[in-house]
Amino acid sequence: MKERRFVRELVESKQRIVILSFVVGIAFLFLVIRLWHLQILNADDYHAMSENNRLRFVPVAASRGAILDRAGKVLVSNRPSFSLAVIPQEVKDKEALLTLLATLLGLDRAEMAERWEKNKGRAKYYPIVLASNISRDHVEIVEENRLHLPGVEIEMKPVREYTSKLLAAHLLGYIGEASEKELDSQEFEDYNPGDYVGKNGIERALEKELHGVDGGRQLEVDAKGRILRTISESNPTVGNSVILTIDAAIQKQTENAFGDQAGAAIAMEVTTGEILAFVSNPGFDPSLFSGKLPADVWQGYLDDKRHPLENKALSGQYPPGSTFKMITALAGLQDNKINESTTINCNGSYDLGTSTFNCWNKKGHGATNLRKSLRESCDVFYYQLGEKLGVDRIAAAAQAFKLGAPLGVELLNEKSGLIPTSEWKQKRFGKRWYHGETLPVAIGQGAVLMTPVQLVSMSATIANEGTIYRPHLVKRIVDADGKTLSETKNEIIGTASFPKESFRLVKLGMLAVVNEPGGTGAMARLYDVKVAGKTGSSQVVKLRDGKNNSKYQYRDHALFVAFAPFEKPEIAVAVVVEHGEHGGSAAAPIAGRILRAYFDGKKPPRKEKSGSSEDEDEDTADTEVSSAPATLKEPRVNGDSTHD
Repeated sequence: MKERRFVRELVESKQRIVILSFVVGIAFLFLVIRLWHLQILNADDYHAMSENNRLRFVPVAASRGAILDRAGKVLVSNRPSFSLAVIPQEVKDKEALLTLLATLLGLDRAEMAERWEKNKGRAKYYPIVLASNISRDHVEIVEENRLHLPGVEIEMKPVREYTSKLLAAHLLGYIGEASEKELDSQEFEDYNPGDYVGKNGIERALEKELHGVDGGRQLEVDAKGRILRTISESNPTVGNSVILTIDAAIQKQTENAFGDQAGAAIAMEVTTGEILAFVSNPGFDPSLFSGKLPADVWQGYLDDKRHPLENKALSGQYPPGSTFKMITALAGLQDNKINESTTINCNGSYDLGTSTFNCWNKKGHGATNLRKSLRESCDVFYYQLGEKLGVDRIAAAAQAFKLGAPLGVELLNEKSGLIPTSEWKQKRFGKRWYHGETLPVAIGQGAVLMTPVQLVSMSATIANEGTIYRPHLVKRIVDADGKTLSETKNEIIGTASFPKESFRLVKLGMLAVVNEPGGTGAMARLYDVKVAGKTGSSQVVKLRDGKNNSKYQYRDHALFVAFAPFEKPEIAVAVVVEHGEHGGSAAAPIAGRILRAYFDGKKPPRKEKSGSSEDEDEDTADTEVSSAPATLKEPRVNGDSTHD
């Protein structure tokens, strides 16, 4: 019995040892697998986590390049600003931290939470900007409460300073924080949350040149986030600077000349295409867009019927009115429909079929030749010429000037304008072109649309007798040391091939507009320089009988194009005053001031008397304007003419 019991106990003991060994073996196997998982499979991830527990990356934003005018005057520079950022990995209680920040700093908690949520998945250990452009008082409060704000950092970021305030706002543009959509795009794949990017104007068009390359510091910190030492550091690279073709003095005088009027004006060198002034009036304050734009200011911009945020010089599309008569005249001269001595009798209107087309001068101009037709802007002369030419021949002449398509200015969103043809109407409306529709086109009405850029290009091309230069705003790009990286070459994009004699006759007519008795553009005349120009007025809406155009939005647009000096043209200008009614009284004086500023700028500087000086840095008027973008509808045939 004892032997059997001993054997049974021995067997049971061996079984327990086997089971225990199996359990130990399984546990050891799990331990080995776990160690393999930690030390081999995910070694890199855990190493990075451990490093980030003691290391912190502090980005150092690069300063954007400056923007200067052609003479080196700084238009846009930089100033330091502070941003509130957080490193999510170091925050244990997000909700409590946001509440504390909102309490201490008076910031919008919901907005900070929204920024956190939008960017938390992008870079777990990279600082997320919760608020931009915070004050120095906010910075001091954060530093005083640092022990209670784990993971919170203050970042210094350079933001734009517009040295001339509202000057050239639409041209220069503004910057703002990169949106979520922008950060997800390929164009901004190297950017981080909180980075500033150009939103429009030169800031947007040359973003890659201006932005620079960010740097940063790798810091070792303790458990409370205090800096122990700097492990590595990379310096930011300043962005390249852009030197524009703009002359700040002419730009300023042009903006001042508009006052409270809405519209656009461009001045351009006739033999290069360099733009000297690029104005869309009224302006706006671009510095406001670097941070959170005050709600009342934003609403004011939106409610303003003159649309101050629209770049009218680039994207405003207007019927050119009588400024288009030079194109019709050139088409008629080329097609031998008229010559220098061709004369028609204007009695104030012209009948075609059952329609009557009125001249702006209801009494009529009497016997009218080409020179007089331009000088006094006779509509009947061009109604009859347009009837003989047909719309497609007029369109061909306009297209020879590269009208009806973008001219390739460096800014984004340049509009194309419209030069109607019979084919265009068939495609657009499914209807044939009627003969009577050509007459409004001949005087720049109907479906014809042009941008201010196209207007100034047309004027310059007439001035130089056929060479079409691409209008451009950028002269050169330089690095931080002033070394030229690239320079914009003057580019000929086409030739308007009309006989020299035709250009001579049209130019003489434009000279008469400004300088001869009866000329509609006398208010652009200069005492020391011969100016040639053409007035225009374009109808905004067709007014029914019994109604008037006393309401602002119903008034005609006023236009004026010009070049000078007549003998050897140097500068061309185009002015559009929205709802200004008459080109001769509203637009021509502005053109005169632009030309005066240009020619005065070429004179040696005057010596100021002791104790007197001019305020050269006077701010431009803070006005607000809108453009009335044209909507493509079926072109109308009407007999109403506007007074230039």
